[in-house]
Amino acid sequence: MTTTDVPRIEYGAGPAIDWALVARLRATASEQLSEQVSGMQDRLDPPVQEELGRSIIVGLIEAEMADRVRAGKPGWSPGEQRALQHAVFDALFRLGRLQPLVDDDAVESVHISGHDKVILERTDGSVVLAPPVADSDEELIDFLVFLASRSQVNARTFSPAQPRLHMRLDDGSRLAATAWVTLRPEVTIRRHRLVTAKLPDLVARDLMTPLAASFLAAAVKAHKSIIVTGAQGAGKTTLMRALCAEIDFFEIIGTFETEYELHLHEFPQRHLLVRPWEARPGTGELLPDGRQAGEFTLNEELFDSFRFGLSRQIVGEVRGPEIWVMIKAMESGHGSLSTTHSRTARLAIDKLITCAMEAGPHVTEENAAKKLAATIDLIVHLDLARHTLPDGTVTKRRRVSEIVAVQRGEGPLGIAFQDVFALDVDRQVAVPNVLPDDFDDLADHGFDLGAFRRRGHPGQGDVR
Repeated sequence: MTTTDVPRIEYGAGPAIDWALVARLRATASEQLSEQVSGMQDRLDPPVQEELGRSIIVGLIEAEMADRVRAGKPGWSPGEQRALQHAVFDALFRLGRLQPLVDDDAVESVHISGHDKVILERTDGSVVLAPPVADSDEELIDFLVFLASRSQVNARTFSPAQPRLHMRLDDGSRLAATAWVTLRPEVTIRRHRLVTAKLPDLVARDLMTPLAASFLAAAVKAHKSIIVTGAQGAGKTTLMRALCAEIDFFEIIGTFETEYELHLHEFPQRHLLVRPWEARPGTGELLPDGRQAGEFTLNEELFDSFRFGLSRQIVGEVRGPEIWVMIKAMESGHGSLSTTHSRTARLAIDKLITCAMEAGPHVTEENAAKKLAATIDLIVHLDLARHTLPDGTVTKRRRVSEIVAVQRGEGPLGIAFQDVFALDVDRQVAVPNVLPDDFDDLADHGFDLGAFRRRGHPGQGDVR
């Protein structure tokens, strides 16, 4: 198969758009909007700013229309004017030419390699090509720079000195971009479609069995510390949100992320108080200690949170030394939730040991392993399977493939594992296996121990 064999999709059947004109009008509108807003005593709410911006855009297009008429050029029809207004508005307040891609409910991920190679991964597993998102690589980079600087709360820098960009978009999607250190600008947008999903919703989508969902719900209510693992796109964040939906309404929750993705603070009907922390990248200026000025890391978020009376600390993704501070939180016994990338549940422990050792020479492999065995209760692993059918159709399935209990062991690292739910290869689903005695207390939180034991069977764990 070659690129020419990949299906293409087109967006928008309206009037043709002069994108160079859109870029010019967007820049002028942004400048005028900034001037008007800066002259006001109170900062305007986003909806008010958008209405002000809309009126500026209408005025600019009317002026552009008058210039065209004076120059003897044909004017625009009402439909063309509306299309141009919409395009400039999206460029100023939304995602410009990227907006139709994230508005498409069938799109799960957007991959951009240069302005003219746009690949869409759809929710059904299929892959299609989309139209260019800019007229040149330079125009794409220019828009990303504008997008990064636009946030009023946590603006980001994207420049040759800061060639990577990670940010949350207005709709909750996550954007990652890099330029200047790659041949062409590279962009990926990951969309979150199931923001409000609960465990029963995931059961309905065949992500897990009802018994596995009941077990996980009880584990959350019992304040067990849980790590969700899997590959990129396996559904870790979606499962995390569903687990968090089981937390008692009155608990005080802290979320810790590099970019907001969990969105727990946006659902007051589920949680009385959520305190969300978001990391902040530095400005590029190096301080005497080698850090960038203004940087605020996940590690600092977690350390700072100890004085905020939290009953839960939820980390969007563990990637580095912040696991060491997180261990301190888990030692308090309140229960924690987090995700990390891993190929299997057991390999997640190896990764977390490596992350903990990044905290400094005072953290040894044995020390990290001992602490993890004492603080992590469960690892829930998600598999993402893609299959190409004979006709070329791609299918995709996500599933919970294993739920593993982590305990103290007698091996060299002092860690033992027990498969609570193990993969049934024939049914392609995680089924009951062995429930350690440490989890008998889940009966107090609604879990049917009898149902588990009737379906499970004696099995052997393993130690490290």
